[in-house]
Parts: sequence; structure tokens; C-alpha cells
Amino acid sequence: MKKTIIVMPVANEEATMGQVIDKILSLPYDNLFLYPVVDLYSKDRTEEIIRSYEPTGRVRCVFYKESKGVISCYLEGYRQALADGAECVLEMDGGGSHQPEEIPQFIEKLEEGYDCVWGSRFTYGGQMSHQPLYRKILSSGGTILANIVLGTRLKDMTSGFEGFQADVLRRMNLDKFLSTGHMYQTEMRYYCRKLNTVEVPIHYIGGDSSLKLRSVTEALSILFKLKKHEAVIWKD
Repeated sequence: MKKTIIVMPVANEEATMGQVIDKILSLPYDNLFLYPVVDLYSKDRTEEIIRSYEPTGRVRCVFYKESKGVISCYLEGYRQALADGAECVLEMDGGGSHQPEEIPQFIEKLEEGYDCVWGSRFTYGGQMSHQPLYRKILSSGGTILANIVLGTRLKDMTSGFEGFQADVLRRMNLDKFLSTGHMYQTEMRYYCRKLNTVEVPIHYIGGDSSLKLRSVTEALSILFKLKKHEAVIWKD
């Protein structure tokens, strides 16, 4: 198996952080590592819990002082993973929305040679639970709208559980992404649409966070800018 690093922005997750790490470390992969990314927004013992696992040699706490939100933490996690020799990088949520037991299907597809593996709630076998109806409508409707505007054909354009061959991320200007919110997921899938990609089913479990109107308006604004912006994302 290729060296694979999971990037996982986390904040105020002390109630579940240890359980999530234990589940990931229990997977049958010696070459799988976890890089939780913490910033100043986290006020509880999340960082302390993560650092208690560092002696295993498979967990590294990345404290990102310059964070501007969760998306900047994802991108900083990518940079650190690439600097540490990752051959594949996975991205997932650390708050319980994404299930560690679903990681093997991402690894399997990356080992088969796919450039990108997208977690999908709307493909056969995927599902969403503990989500209000409006969130389900926004997610599915957002996918339909993105596919129409961008010419993509994915069943889920807004999921944040995904995997990449490291070379894909190395070829990107990670500091040039337009999105600072959830639209980042759609932005990434659009830029990678010409690569060898595949969707795998995931079970997304919702939490207590609410979707702000600002996030929706940002997404709509950015959606119509992506085609012109694509040229600055890929390195020559």
C-alpha cells in the first residue's frame, strides 16, 4: 500500500476525538497516517487528545495558527502531507459526519490507479441521516445546479469525503482556490473533472451545525466564476 495520509480539520471535538482516532488506527494498514489540523478556534482538549496519540508514530497534530477557517485547514493539511512524502491523501471530517470504516474503499480505488475518489451520498448505497430536509434539498439541488452550470456529471458535487493521488495535489496551486466555505468541494471536483475519477457510496451523519445564508450566497457567486478561474489552479 502507498503511504496515505488522512487530513482532518478538527475543532472542539474532545468528546469524540479519541474514538475517531482509535477507529482509524484500528484499520489494517501500517502505512496509513492521520494529520488532524487544529486552529485557534478550538478551545477544548481536542489538541491535547491528538498529541497524546503522536507517540504511535502514525498521528501528527498540525496546529495552523494562520487559519482562516476549515478550508484553509484542509489546504494546509495537504501541504504538510505532501511535504512528508504522502503518495495518497484522504480528506474527511473529524466531527463524526464521515465514518472511518468507509476509508478502505477509498484506499482500494486509489490503489487501483484512480486519480481522485469522491465520496457520494447520492450514488447507489450512499445515504444521509440526522439531516433536516432543507439540508438534503440544498445538497442534492446544489449538485444538480453545479452539473448544469459546470458540465460535470457527478451524483454528488458537495461531499467532503474524498481521496487523491498526491501528484494531483502537487500539480495544483493550493493557495489559488476561490472558496472559503463549503463550495470548495464543488470547486475541487470541477477542476478534477478531466482526471480518472470514481464515486464511492458514503453514509453521511449530520450534526448540530447549521448552514449559514452567507455560505449559500458565496457558493452561488463562485459557481459562475470557476470556468474562468480554472487556468490559475493548475501549475504549468
